[in-house]
Amino acid sequence: MLVRSGILTSADGETVAVENVSAGGAVVLVCEHASRLLPEAAGTLGLSSDALSSHIAWDPGALALSRLLSAKLDALLVYQRFSRLIYDCNRPPESPAAMPEKSEIYEIPGNRDLSVAERYARTAAIYVPFHDRISAELSRRSGEGRPNVVVTVHSFTPVYFGTPREVEIGILHDIDSRLADALLDGAAKAGQFRVERNSPYGPEDGVTHTLRLHALPAGHANVMIEVRNDLISNSVDQEVMADYLAGLIADAVSAVVGR
Repeated sequence: MLVRSGILTSADGETVAVENVSAGGAVVLVCEHASRLLPEAAGTLGLSSDALSSHIAWDPGALALSRLLSAKLDALLVYQRFSRLIYDCNRPPESPAAMPEKSEIYEIPGNRDLSVAERYARTAAIYVPFHDRISAELSRRSGEGRPNVVVTVHSFTPVYFGTPREVEIGILHDIDSRLADALLDGAAKAGQFRVERNSPYGPEDGVTHTLRLHALPAGHANVMIEVRNDLISNSVDQEVMADYLAGLIADAVSAVVGR
């Protein structure tokens, strides 16, 4: 356990969690917004319990979906144990969105006017060990002669700033669209959900940081999957979505990397 700059204590536990380490599949799942847990020292960041339960704190259903996908695809899973409010691990340290002062309609008092030292402490405690572990797992697998296909899993709110979102699943990519193209082809044939490219966000919104950091430089096939969270709000719906996505991903991986 690393206790860094007073942000984390031994009672908080590790920053990053890894499951299915011995996975035999090609896919490496990453869930940056898996949890709404805050470090003890952070308190509530001045937010109400409703705000801390909402989508601004985490991606509801994303971890449960990731775990199901891990089992169905025999995939390694790496996820962040702390809320995106203390540090959003899908943003680089220089981004204002890494430690946002406001998210949608919510002001975040505990993130207001952070000093350079405070930002550095959060980066060192939350962001660095998370991405170091992803790098280590990818390097280990590459050293074993295994392919790495990086798939990040997120959920999004059905209503944003009062506007309903019609898209049900977003397939997001940066400059490497190989896996996204294959997934979108499969989704068009399946026809079960409304699936769109780079929606409700795209690379211009800064949401492909993890892909840019870990997949693009190494040439790993990669994609970011966004699922509308009302479609994965219970265990039955999560299983339905996991079956659907696992089928698409398996076919896409086979088409792109051959296994």
